[in-house]
Amino acid sequence: MLVLSLAACDASSKGEVQSPSDVATSSDSTDAPQTETSQTEETLSETVLVDEAGVKITAKGLDLDGMFGPELKLLVENNSGKDLTFQSRNTSVNGYMVEPMMSVDVVNGKSANDGLTFMSSDLEACGIQTIADMEFSFHIFTTEDLEDYLRTPPIQLKTSAFETYAYTYDDTGSLAYEGNGVRIVIKGLAKDDSIFGPSVVAYIENTSDRDITVQTKDVSVNGFMVDAMFSCDVLSGKHAVDGITFLSSDLEENEITEIENIELSFHIFETTGWDTIVDTDTVSITF
Repeated sequence: MLVLSLAACDASSKGEVQSPSDVATSSDSTDAPQTETSQTEETLSETVLVDEAGVKITAKGLDLDGMFGPELKLLVENNSGKDLTFQSRNTSVNGYMVEPMMSVDVVNGKSANDGLTFMSSDLEACGIQTIADMEFSFHIFTTEDLEDYLRTPPIQLKTSAFETYAYTYDDTGSLAYEGNGVRIVIKGLAKDDSIFGPSVVAYIENTSDRDITVQTKDVSVNGFMVDAMFSCDVLSGKHAVDGITFLSSDLEENEITEIENIELSFHIFETTGWDTIVDTDTVSITF
């Protein structure tokens, strides 16, 4: 599960991104790119995040030099009477949805020093050089039978950079869909950034009052039907940069050596309850 999650969220992080020459029924964004120009050494004060039901989670600080990326250092204490597993959910950095690494088992009566790691590749894809804030919730469940023990409300942590940070979002590219408080912009084709195959890089913005999930359907490449790896959760008010990934094996089976045209539609639904919001018209992307 972790490998698939990281692969899906690592689009546009490495390699050259080829811009589309045409996206049918859409218009190009005229906004200038909005990215950071400098990086600061942000810090974070020790903060108790959770203290209830026999569990306590304390943020000890922020390590910017982690092996895979910046790491929020956590002290996890379990006095619940049960062996528990702690994971994070619905995580964002500076308003961008990201998939961090965190899963720690803590036996009853014990403590653990662990961390919530933000992949450098995810932050790079979103143009994030400075962490101003983090938002997430904890999903805590019994280790043996996976029964829910505690789901926390959203938690926001602000770093020392928060007060002076300018929140901007790069929505440049070709508009593929806009409606229902959702915008999807095609930013380009990343050919060599995934171990699974090339990816179409998409920017998604959710200004609605609902948490949404965006998936693809009826996908074809150069006229051949293929499966695409793509499922992106975007909380209300958040943004995301994600990749629609095509398996190299599927392209090889159809003797596709160069992606020239992609057709697909987006299936957008409520993350909780799965109620359909919209199935978009077919989007045609030409490279």
